[in-house]
Amino acid sequence: MAHGSERVRQFLEERHIDAEVVVLDESTRTSRMAADALGCDVAQIAKSIVFVDDTTAVVVISGDRRVDAEKLSRLLGHEVSMADADAVRRCTGYVIGGVPPFPHKDGVRAFLDGSLQRFEVVWTAAGAPNSVMRISVEALKMAVGSAFVDVAR
Repeated sequence: MAHGSERVRQFLEERHIDAEVVVLDESTRTSRMAADALGCDVAQIAKSIVFVDDTTAVVVISGDRRVDAEKLSRLLGHEVSMADADAVRRCTGYVIGGVPPFPHKDGVRAFLDGSLQRFEVVWTAAGAPNSVMRISVEALKMAVGSAFVDVAR
């Protein structure tokens, strides 16, 4: 299997998705670190938060918001909890700080929180803790194949 950021690049190329992947010298592991490195507002960082139970859900949400696990549990119809670092790697194939909104292993469901709709363009992780991509929210929605949901607190 290709390295995380290479999988993201291949996915973008194969589907002709207009996004700019950037590899930085410094880590973008947290929303604040990414915003500082990119010179943008932390809200424009679309962070991917992983939740697990019998399944895996990746919630892509604005960097200035937090996921409400109770709202997500109601949406999914069963209780979920935030994944630890080992579960993130095992379930998604990516490390914390590098989890992109796509592509994911079979069975992983991605959801976009409505907090992203405030922006035309956001920055997301691109498969590694120092790799990010600039993508329009519309292209992100089409690539993920999900309607916007309300799981922010």
